[in-house]
Amino acid sequence: MTFGEQPAYLRVASDLRERIVNGSLPPHTRLPSQARIREEYGVSDTVALEARKVLMAEGLVEGRSGSGTYVRERPVPRPVSRSGYRPPSGANPFRQEQAEEGARGTWESSSEQERASVEIAARLGIQLGDRVMRTRYVFRDAGEAMMLSTSWEPLEVTGRTPVMLPEEGPLGGCGVVERMAAIDIVVDNVAEEVGARPGLAEELLALGGVPGHVVMVVERTYYASGRAVETADVVVPADRYRIAYHLPVK
Repeated sequence: MTFGEQPAYLRVASDLRERIVNGSLPPHTRLPSQARIREEYGVSDTVALEARKVLMAEGLVEGRSGSGTYVRERPVPRPVSRSGYRPPSGANPFRQEQAEEGARGTWESSSEQERASVEIAARLGIQLGDRVMRTRYVFRDAGEAMMLSTSWEPLEVTGRTPVMLPEEGPLGGCGVVERMAAIDIVVDNVAEEVGARPGLAEELLALGGVPGHVVMVVERTYYASGRAVETADVVVPADRYRIAYHLPVK
């Protein structure tokens, strides 16, 4: 096989990837051994090993101790609906939005006070070290962890109010817009930036991912008259979900 200018290990990986995608190597099939790859493609052991590493990093194959490398089941991506903030209705926005997709959404959360880091202080427009309430969430669909979220709210806004703890009190779980309205703060804008990066070890452990898998990150900030009142990082596994936006046209 002639490999041209592209590195040989990428050409081997590309051919094996195509065989996985077109079904020639279906899920749970053992990937050709390193020796077989070497013979079939006329490459060295190093090239064969690097090609397998590429497929593993892409999440197409997985190693099984003492057994070899196997093609992974490829999930069909499902949508995670994003619709911006909603009018008050007494329901958490996650539950509202996922209900539209027929999902059975539940979540777990924990809150604690901390001092704002450089990044969070900049996002909230507060001073480094100011007190914030950090809340971590694990969202589940039919019991499967599908999304993580970490939010930060400045305690100079919510401190000593009934909504200081996002998931407790009379408005616990109602979402940022309704909670802020309860303390006479009108949220009038929300900004979201979507990016992608390799998942952190603790994120992939919580989401059931494979080391090296890519996650999508939504950096969201709510504003009231130009003042940031909450910011959050929403993390979604890129191989299982797609972020779908449904925005009203005014």
